[in-house]
Amino acid sequence: MPVFELIDVQKRYESNVVLSGLNLEIAEGRTIVLLGPSGCGKSTLIRLLIGLITPDSGEVRFEGHRLLPKNFREIRRRMGYVIQDGGLFPHMTARANASLPACELGWNHSRIESRLHELIELARLPVDVLDRYPSELSGGQRQRVGLMRALMLDPGVLLLDEPLGALDPLVRADLQDDLLSAFRSLRKTVVLVTHDLAEAALLGDRLVLLNEGRIVQDGSIDDFLQRPADPFVQRFIDAQRGLDRGVRT
Repeated sequence: MPVFELIDVQKRYESNVVLSGLNLEIAEGRTIVLLGPSGCGKSTLIRLLIGLITPDSGEVRFEGHRLLPKNFREIRRRMGYVIQDGGLFPHMTARANASLPACELGWNHSRIESRLHELIELARLPVDVLDRYPSELSGGQRQRVGLMRALMLDPGVLLLDEPLGALDPLVRADLQDDLLSAFRSLRKTVVLVTHDLAEAALLGDRLVLLNEGRIVQDGSIDDFLQRPADPFVQRFIDAQRGLDRGVRT
């Protein structure tokens, strides 16, 4: 059974159709990257997966169960969610931000500290970062703390909505490498949104390119480079600079 299924999903905002009759299955333990230009529907899709919004028609299923308002809260605890710049609360320290999901579930102090110790090693952060506020952290550090928070409850699914988009190239490259290492070691189901094909090629097992609310190609990076499905796919590839430098193993 797929972890996620989207069945004939449509979503519009007023007269603007963002997703149009979209069908997609996401398998367990794989990293799928949602690609496309601004406004193509990729961020809307990931928000549907986590239940932040609902489709106007069609169904979103998680492990065979339809996502509905009555089960959103329970199912969200089984997913980690990371947005651009980490999405940290500015009035809380990094420690408080990262441990927030566990505090909401009533974990005791020792259990939280033990989990923080595991995650700070995974995120490659110095321990003293935990006592700083978001304004005292670099962009890369904020993003790493956001990843720690998303992983706090050890969810089976990790959803990342353009998590590296606001970072400078050197910080972004370091985080790409660390994310790749984390994905391989954790073996979670990962859905990542980006507009960067090189980043997608590095991190993703499977790439899904959207345009105007529809899937225009779904496959590996080799499929995209060697067998573009239509002229839009080729234009998207041609618009990427330095793709050969971004495809690493």
